Amino acid sequence: MKLLCKRLSLWWRSRIKAYRELPAEKKRIAFTKVLMLMAGLLTISYGFAQDGNAGITSATTQVKSYFDSGCNLMYAIGAVVGIIGAIRVFNKWNAGEPDTNKVAAAWFGSCVFLVVVATVLKSFFGL
Repeated sequence: MKLLCKRLSLWWRSRIKAYRELPAEKKRIAFTKVLMLMAGLLTISYGFAQDGNAGITSATTQVKSYFDSGCNLMYAIGAVVGIIGAIRVFNKWNAGEPDTNKVAAAWFGSCVFLVVVATVLKSFFGL
């Protein structure tokens, strides 16, 4: 058993060394292949796990239960982005930079967008 572990360890180290010597493009391709294989195996295992109706019903129930938390998270992210944007606009305004109006409009628009998206999604899905 000890000899098997030692040989396996040596083999594994040689594979890592060979991988490290590969050019960046081949590493990217190898990583993509492994990632696609893992995604395929996960998809297949989940595909055989349950029938269609039960899966759709379960997914609908889970999405509805997480929706309010997601909207609250969106509001919280909007608040943080809004505070950071307000500080940036204030600093630009005090520095007298000429593009202050453009930055303020973008900041205000992004805050309004987050609030509107959360509200529209709630009303669209009837939650």
